[in-house]
Parts: sequence; structure tokens; C-alpha cells
Amino acid sequence: MAEMVQLNELLSYINTVLEVDNFHDYAPNGLQVEGCAQVSKLVTGVTASLALLNAAIRNGADAVLVHHGYFWKGENPCVTGMKKHRLECLLKNNINLLAYHLPLDAHPLYGNNAQLGKMLGSSVEGRFASNSNLGMYGALQKPLSGAVFADYLAKILGRQPLHIMGDDRPIHRIAWCSGGAQSYFEEAIALGVDAYVSGEISEHTTHMAKECGVHYFAAGHHATERYGVKALGEHLADQYSIEHTFIDIDNPV
Repeated sequence: MAEMVQLNELLSYINTVLEVDNFHDYAPNGLQVEGCAQVSKLVTGVTASLALLNAAIRNGADAVLVHHGYFWKGENPCVTGMKKHRLECLLKNNINLLAYHLPLDAHPLYGNNAQLGKMLGSSVEGRFASNSNLGMYGALQKPLSGAVFADYLAKILGRQPLHIMGDDRPIHRIAWCSGGAQSYFEEAIALGVDAYVSGEISEHTTHMAKECGVHYFAAGHHATERYGVKALGEHLADQYSIEHTFIDIDNPV
């Protein structure tokens, strides 16, 4: 039988582990919508969509922990339409919403990029990406051709990546940064890697890959950011003996 943990204790622990005070983010990290005071059933997912919230209700969740929450900088503050339905769903069912954006990208163990590197089977030689240090780079266990690596990505992520072939070089050293991190491609190239893996791609990325001879893999924003929140949820379940369920709401982007 699952134990119960006080919401404040759970929040304090997560905020400390993820070092949230070290980040200047685009949305609030931590408790975004308050529900019940105790948590015994935790649901994790990538985005706090209505589909995830409804699935959490069916699972009897006391709290939902996500990477993409609400109240982003520049968004309309009015509680209407989609936002009204989402908040109503949480408040009506007394469910807490916890969200962690950049802190969950960056964490060296439970972070999206740490977990993505683990999925890729790459060593971690260091970090990069302007002043954020969100991205990582390292080496594969053995060199792979671009086509074989694309198939490998499709197998482990469950989604065929868009592969922009730089040249015919085999891939040994790679850099990666989950989500919408295509803007870090130039910094990845400067590291001397053979390939860069991210979630999304921009128009100019194609030309950069071909002209610089470095493979680019757009593997999906959602697909590359599933593993951090899942790993964190599993850790919290072990830490507090609470019930945890990761729910993957499919997203082709």
C-alpha cells in the first residue's frame, strides 16, 4: 500500500534536488496549482494537457508532475477557453500541478538531457549551450553511419527522426539537447562532433548541417523530453514510497 507525503515536504525536496533557485525560467517552477495537502498517488507526464489531466483523474492522482506546465511569460493571463478548462479540471478534483522546466532539463541525473544521453548510449564528456549548460556531448560506444543511427533513434524513441545528412562521415562523437534547442547547433558544431540531436529543427538548420558536414537529427520535442520527468517520478516513488505512474500522451511534434 502506498504511503502519504505532505505536499510541502514533497515540494521542498524536489526544489532542493533540482536547485530551482539557480534558474531564471520562462514559467514558474514548483507548485503551479494547489490541490490536496497530502500526496500518495503521483502521475508524471511531459505536458499538462487536458488529456493528461483526465488520465490522471482516472488514475486517482493527488498530484501531477510535468515538464511543460502553465503561466508562461507573455501568455494571455485571462482564465478563459483552454486555460479555464484545464484549471477547472485540476481545482474541481483537488489535484496539485507541479511543473519544472529548465531545472528538469539541466539536472545531471534526472534531467531530460542526462536521461536522453543514457538512452543514446553515449558517454558524457561535458556540457554546452551558451550560458545555460543545458546541452551535453560525448561519444557513442562504436561509430555508426547516419542511416543506422537514425534507425537506432527511431527504435529507442518510438519516433522516426528527421535526419539532415551533413556528409557521409560515420558518427562517433555527438552532442544533444532536448526539446526546442535547434539554436544550439552552431555551438555543437564548434565542439567538433559528428552529429547533433535535438527535438526540433528550423529552416536554416538544413543548410548549416550540409555546409558544415555535421549530421542533424530532429527527433521530436516530446519524444526527447519524456525521460526526465519519468526518472524524477520514479525517484520520488522510491524516496517516499508513494505510487507513481508515468503517462505518455502521444505527440508527433
